[in-house]
Amino acid sequence: MTSGHWFEPLADHLGSAYLRYSFTKGTDQEVAFLLETLGLRPGQRILDVGCGPGRHAHALARAGLEVVGVDISQRFVDLAGHDAPPRATFRRLDARRLPFRAEFDAVISLCQGAFGLSAGPAATSAVGGDEDPAGDADEDRAGDGDGAVLAGIARALRPGGLAAVTAFSAYFQVRWLEDSDRFDADGGVNHERTEVRDEAGRSMPADLWTTCYTPRELRLLAERSGLQVRAVWSVEPGRYAAVPPTIESPEFLLVAERSRGN
Repeated sequence: MTSGHWFEPLADHLGSAYLRYSFTKGTDQEVAFLLETLGLRPGQRILDVGCGPGRHAHALARAGLEVVGVDISQRFVDLAGHDAPPRATFRRLDARRLPFRAEFDAVISLCQGAFGLSAGPAATSAVGGDEDPAGDADEDRAGDGDGAVLAGIARALRPGGLAAVTAFSAYFQVRWLEDSDRFDADGGVNHERTEVRDEAGRSMPADLWTTCYTPRELRLLAERSGLQVRAVWSVEPGRYAAVPPTIESPEFLLVAERSRGN
């Protein structure tokens, strides 16, 4: 298990306050869309990669699916396990090192739950930034860690199983770049300096690194990871739909299949 990922202290501070953010309020719509799009049925086994406090995993379990949620933050894993519905279990794991082999009918990784968060300080300090380059020696540069995440997702799927993965849109990020953002055009990583507040309203400075993608990059990375792409759609939290890629939506939803021949 890798420790020291830049996201862990942020998650430790946020705790359940994470669920106050507006992008977490569309869980029911997102899960309903995925149930239909992925053809999920009660009794099937689902892996939620970067599950956070477990909002999607809980909803899927209530729909009758067997769900395993994994996250690098022990605080989030503990929150997800508290009052979890039957059929939902949670483990602390690094999404870049998933140990599963052909165990799941579907795998999801949503709202940058793991995919897109692999890059850290090293990804931006190399282009002349003033970020502290110290940290986890295993921290990945832009795209490298996400390839490991997708490859692990592909291995975890049974042949014919489907993956649903969201990624932040590079088009949207550049178009609506905030004053607090620094976008590395070489690596596709956006670095945002902000603050986060815990359940009691106490603030903490935070640095966020998110790797952003174009649809073409997602297709290439998925295919390299052993997945056959079914679709890439433009989505936003709480409004998932089969919409062709545009520059107007903040996220892309990749739907891909593990080949039955693998």
